[in-house]
Amino acid sequence: MAKEELLEFEGQVEEALPDGRFRIKLDNGHEIVAYTSGRMKKNRIRAIAGDRVRVEMSPYDLGKGRMIFRNSTSAGPRTGQQRRAKRFGK
Repeated sequence: MAKEELLEFEGQVEEALPDGRFRIKLDNGHEIVAYTSGRMKKNRIRAIAGDRVRVEMSPYDLGKGRMIFRNSTSAGPRTGQQRRAKRFGK
């Protein structure tokens, strides 16, 4: 039996909720609650309000999703290299 196809949508993080969850407003106007994927947790990719993200959803429950990608923006969290450069004046 084949695995069900997951739906992918783009959206913007509206609010950070407890326990690694986020309220996300999709480009089509719907609001969902999404959690960070394991790969994002493993690589310590953080998201804050205003970040553009890609979300994976099951066709059975369109109110929940999994955040799988954070688009890089200048307003997002700084990387370790950027923090070190600012700290040491490089």
